[in-house]
Amino acid sequence: MIAAEVTPGYIPGMFIPGEEYYRPDIHRLFGGQERPGISTPSKARAVLLFMSQGGEAFGYRDGWDAERGEYLYYAESRSGADRIIGGNRALVDHRREGKQLHLFEWTRPRWYRYIGEMEYAGHEFREGVPGRDGRPRTAIVFRLRPVSRR
Repeated sequence: MIAAEVTPGYIPGMFIPGEEYYRPDIHRLFGGQERPGISTPSKARAVLLFMSQGGEAFGYRDGWDAERGEYLYYAESRSGADRIIGGNRALVDHRREGKQLHLFEWTRPRWYRYIGEMEYAGHEFREGVPGRDGRPRTAIVFRLRPVSRR
């Protein structure tokens, strides 16, 4: 269940941290791509990030870096060297474009727990991450910080 009615533009208060949401419902309301981890909905000024369960099979794992207080999110490419294009570009440019960045973690097929609103805090390159084809590649890891709204 979505917490509020759809309002064009921003999504303040739309999702409740800790609550689970059915991804097809999110896309029915806001649009956006249903498959990749980075979705750019057509009906909201937002970028939606969906942490996938299958990353470990490809040598990466999205999750919290407790030391930094940041969430590490791998770019959406899975072979060759990652580049800042497509959804990756939308993530990097979200503030400049006036878009919110919302993070969801996989809980079960098609269901995601809302973590909260985040902001892009930079990225790094990691060498030797196995690609989908098993060959080492250079991966981009985005650093995300929680946004506090007062």
